[in-house]
Amino acid sequence: MAARLALRMLAVFAALAAGGACAGVQFSHKDWELACDNTRTCRAAGYQPDEAPPAVSVLLTREAGPARPLSAQVAIGTYDDSKATAMPAQVEVTIGGRSFGAIALKADDGTGTLNATQVAALLQGLLRSDDIAFVAQRERWRLSSDGAAAVLLRMDDVQGRLGTTGALVRKGGNGEQGVLPPVARPVVRTAAISGAAPREALAIAVLRSLRKAPDDCPDLKEPSEAPRAWRLDAHRVLVSARCWLAAYNFGYGFWVANDKPPYRAVAVTYNGTEFEPERSRILSMQKGRGLGDCFAMEHWVWDGARFVHTEEATTGMCRLVAAGGPWMLPTLVSEVVPPAAKRTIEEKR
Repeated sequence: MAARLALRMLAVFAALAAGGACAGVQFSHKDWELACDNTRTCRAAGYQPDEAPPAVSVLLTREAGPARPLSAQVAIGTYDDSKATAMPAQVEVTIGGRSFGAIALKADDGTGTLNATQVAALLQGLLRSDDIAFVAQRERWRLSSDGAAAVLLRMDDVQGRLGTTGALVRKGGNGEQGVLPPVARPVVRTAAISGAAPREALAIAVLRSLRKAPDDCPDLKEPSEAPRAWRLDAHRVLVSARCWLAAYNFGYGFWVANDKPPYRAVAVTYNGTEFEPERSRILSMQKGRGLGDCFAMEHWVWDGARFVHTEEATTGMCRLVAAGGPWMLPTLVSEVVPPAAKRTIEEKR
């Protein structure tokens, strides 16, 4: 009885935490990680044990709501393309020494999709800490189960499935009628920017109006690059200046300001890497390490009043699976509607 009450309380706390706008969740343990986005879709990724080659990763995805299935994909390592052996057309799934059939792989990225039987066997193998491998001829890609149970338990918690018949880890007798529902993606309508680019002097004046360089923008104290500015509308501008420089990353600050005093500059981010005027979008793309096998990214879109944070994601752990990372693991997603003048025929319908 006490255990069941504790499970109910956990579900209540998850529901309270998810009230209103749903916040994204990130969690990692040993060789597994979890990313749940603001729609409550959750993605769990696991990797080879102890970063030992050959590299492999599995992605488990589940949408929120009752009776939603768990899907799985595998990615065979392609980062080291200097190997003499070509990517196999398929791999055999072995779990606990038993074969569960083959998975066809895409030639371009080495990914494949598991069928329902393979997904169910994989889940049980992870929870039992079985030996899990993907095999092709003499090559064997081993998947670690270390951390999987904790990550999948957290997935159940985020989606309100603890103690239900649909839980992945801690099943119970409760039906899934009360699990947390999916949340619709927020819709952000992009506003086109217009007008001639402001002069550099305006950008300098806006930055000087800050009086003190923000702690996250130390390079403003002794600028080594000229700032830039773009006109957003008849009265406001976007100003950018480099904030910091590291071994393999850099960050620019972006501020929205009035084009006349008082400028009232408001920071959007200190980690931007690019502004795309044609999309009214600020981007941030940062490497997890110099090898470039993992990235973090964010987007902000101008809606005519402010820059709205529309996307945040990583491409998974730095495990040498693929250049740029094997997966997209978002914690924030949005439906971005382009400016009317730049929409495709399909987007205008």
